[in-house]
Amino acid sequence: MDVKLYNSLTKKVEIFKPIKPGEVSMYVCGPTVYDYPHIGNMRPVVVFDTLRRFLSYIGYNVTYVSNFTDIDDKIINKALKESKSEKEVSSFFIDEFKKEIHDIGSKNPDITPKVSDYIPNIISYIAKLIDIGAAYVNDGDVYFRVEFNKDYGLLSKIDVDDLKLGARVETSSKKENPLDFVLWKKTDVGIKFDSPWSKGRPGWHSECCVMIDSIFKGDGKIDIHGGGYDLKFPHHENEIAQAEAMHNHHLANYWIHNNFVNINNEKMSKSLGNVFLAKDLISEYGGMVIRMVMLSAPYRQPINFSNETLTSARNELNKIRNVYKQLASTLQVNNVTLDNKEYILDTHYMESFLNALSDDLNIPNGLSVLFELIKVSNQTLRSTTLDLDALSRYFYTMKDMLSILGLNIEYPILDSEDIALYHNYLQAKANRNFALSDCIRNKLNEKGIL
Repeated sequence: MDVKLYNSLTKKVEIFKPIKPGEVSMYVCGPTVYDYPHIGNMRPVVVFDTLRRFLSYIGYNVTYVSNFTDIDDKIINKALKESKSEKEVSSFFIDEFKKEIHDIGSKNPDITPKVSDYIPNIISYIAKLIDIGAAYVNDGDVYFRVEFNKDYGLLSKIDVDDLKLGARVETSSKKENPLDFVLWKKTDVGIKFDSPWSKGRPGWHSECCVMIDSIFKGDGKIDIHGGGYDLKFPHHENEIAQAEAMHNHHLANYWIHNNFVNINNEKMSKSLGNVFLAKDLISEYGGMVIRMVMLSAPYRQPINFSNETLTSARNELNKIRNVYKQLASTLQVNNVTLDNKEYILDTHYMESFLNALSDDLNIPNGLSVLFELIKVSNQTLRSTTLDLDALSRYFYTMKDMLSILGLNIEYPILDSEDIALYHNYLQAKANRNFALSDCIRNKLNEKGIL
């Protein structure tokens, strides 16, 4: 199966060809852990978790890395304000982030490096950039020399000449060029480390490059580098500049960016006062409802959170849950096992679903296939003569689809007492004894069977 992905570097949808056949190396920029994650932080979590699940399902061996930035001015300021160490602050919010990942149905990445564990590697990396003339030292600070990279701006398509002084660029009289960015910051405030240049801490833009180099070995080139759309410039642009200087390549073959989260059709921002914490929305609506909203739009388009989209997602989940449970219960009542290791899928629906996801991870089209399967499953369940083979295929196909989408919907496991009660329910309905059937149905609902 050919997988097509939109490459932000080339601005084209391309057929995915991994560096090593059958293997995928993927790095996604993680959070700076100084506060509770907001709902926007969860979009890359869901997008790249789903991409990883899909690629794994179709046979790739995926190594998925996503970091925690645990050294940053925001963390230092938080620690000073609360009279805590930076480690106490970052460790607390790393645990909170991991909790939200779990609650929203995502798996942990294979590796979750922290910047603080790679300080020697970062210092060595920066030293090499200085040696080749790509970086320079001024009064204990180290800056990357942007003019060393002739293709600077290739990812974000910025015009370097038109980039105004101070526009999204940290200005300093120590810089040779206002676009030069800091690799090492001399400081007397907060956590600091010894280096050949000063006591200080690393700049943000080197951290991911170094972790990619260190974890994936080789020449530091990976298949997929991902993150939010807002990271294109300056962060990812500056990563590419360093990789070009160090290894003469763009760090990754495919750059993938998810779009923003809107609240009631307005961009989420602190200035508008519409920033919602992930934990609050998950607490109110449930993690699967939040994930369903995230899956409802193509990842390269903005996603909108509103009462309408949340209600719609909840209703859609209930439709899936109800049919999934009915399939599971009906099969068990008719002595069909649900733990068959050699299960058979419905190839028509599964192939359509996978084809949708192979087309630049078109999850909404994949969901459309899932709801087609929901419809035909419902019709088959209501038939006067049950086609157990078809129901079994539908159940396992739905199970695989839900697994790829990360929608954790449980189905009931029936014991002999449950099965007998279910048969009594069907018999009462057949005998038109509605009072009894209603009574038994209530018991089945209490058990989560209907």
